[in-house]
Amino acid sequence: MATYVLVPGFWLGGWAWDGVAARLRAEGHEVLALTPGGVAERSAEADATIESRVADVVEVLRGRRDVVLVGHSGAGVVVVAAAERAREHVARLVLVDTGPMPEGMAQIDFNPPDVRAWVEKVLAEHGGWYPMPSRERLTEIGSSTAGLGDEEFDRLHARSTPEPVGTVTGSARRAAVPDRTLPKTVIACSFTEAQARAAIDAGVPAFVEMGGPEWTFVELPTGHWPMFSEPDTLADLLISDLGVPERPS
Repeated sequence: MATYVLVPGFWLGGWAWDGVAARLRAEGHEVLALTPGGVAERSAEADATIESRVADVVEVLRGRRDVVLVGHSGAGVVVVAAAERAREHVARLVLVDTGPMPEGMAQIDFNPPDVRAWVEKVLAEHGGWYPMPSRERLTEIGSSTAGLGDEEFDRLHARSTPEPVGTVTGSARRAAVPDRTLPKTVIACSFTEAQARAAIDAGVPAFVEMGGPEWTFVELPTGHWPMFSEPDTLADLLISDLGVPERPS
């Protein structure tokens, strides 16, 4: 049986993986669904950075072997860096509707200039916190909520936690050269493999690394939040081999 470490994206806690985790555990797997900052009070979490979140994941990985490390959305940069620093503990890296970002690139940089300016304005208005936007605004900035009913989204939104500025504007230290021996898979939900390949060919920084031979793509057509809209299907994909190539000898 495998060990899965599940890291949620912006605004979410370990609870976001409840449906996925239940399916994985029913199949006999060990699951650790992480909450950024652990059980820290909001005042302590205010100092969080991408680097501190990477360190938290690395600490969880220590003492474990052959982990399937999974990151959703804004956690993509976190799990990629964590896998590089704890390679001996990770058997496979899975990015759910996200991609790796090079050192020096922050989550805010992934947005076009108008959205970046809006996020900076929100941070300023909320004292360095970035609360989860409304459903309408998420759609406008390209974060699809397809597959979620209004009541389900409202519950999700009510339970969400604002992101501290350090996780929005900070970046992670990366290895000088990507590790080609670690199998990596993208589960593409709100974009297609063809769109990702086009971005790779165009040299888009957040996508170009995914052109490496260790990367594979699996499509799960739904919105950006498949742990809520398609938890069983997402779990089944994680249980499957995902088409991941064997490690080079």
